[in-house]
Amino acid sequence: MSARRLATLAAEITACRACPRLVEWRERVAREKRRAYANDDYWGRPVPGFGDPRAEIVLVGLAPAAHGANRTGRMFTGDRSGDFLFAALFRAGLASQPTSVARGDGLTLRGVFIVASARCAPPDNKPTPDELRRCQPFLDGELAALTRRRVAVALGGIAHDVFLAHLARAGIHPTSKPKFAHGALHDVSGTTLLDCYHPSQQNTQTGRLTPAMLDSVLEHAKRLAGLTRG
Repeated sequence: MSARRLATLAAEITACRACPRLVEWRERVAREKRRAYANDDYWGRPVPGFGDPRAEIVLVGLAPAAHGANRTGRMFTGDRSGDFLFAALFRAGLASQPTSVARGDGLTLRGVFIVASARCAPPDNKPTPDELRRCQPFLDGELAALTRRRVAVALGGIAHDVFLAHLARAGIHPTSKPKFAHGALHDVSGTTLLDCYHPSQQNTQTGRLTPAMLDSVLEHAKRLAGLTRG
């Protein structure tokens, strides 16, 4: 049932044209392309979630990269952020391979599903508050379909806020708003949220987020989700 519902949502997401600014940008990027990908057939549409329908861990990202998921059509696929993230997921035993270059490359996730705060590539990687609000039903639908979810990992401050807003729409309110901090663990009326810096190229190249730091967050998430052995 979860897989069927997620497939239905994926079709709804990829057909969305609710945000004129994002539609214009994603399609222009797909037409003009980056020189390195001049021969690629860009996706140029909203990007649905990706992963294991029976996932205990949900990773909440920001938005597709213009020449990453907007090109490949799969979350965190085809860019430096994805290179960093999937290598860590592989080390954690949550991904079948350490690289993610294209849909159909054989990558599968185990116990993990990836969603995003916004589903279209935004200019300067900055969706507006209104654009984030228009994407809310997609996030709500995917999270509702992931019935085995035990922990959410927010990749960055925007994802942290977006996930808390999702809980509020579901009637789950913290007594005080949890503040984003890398490695911070929040229990919001029984819902577990774990914070992590976003694996953006800026964060990983400056050392703000190191492989060891991401490994630690994923191992913590595995323990919380009951995916560790022994």
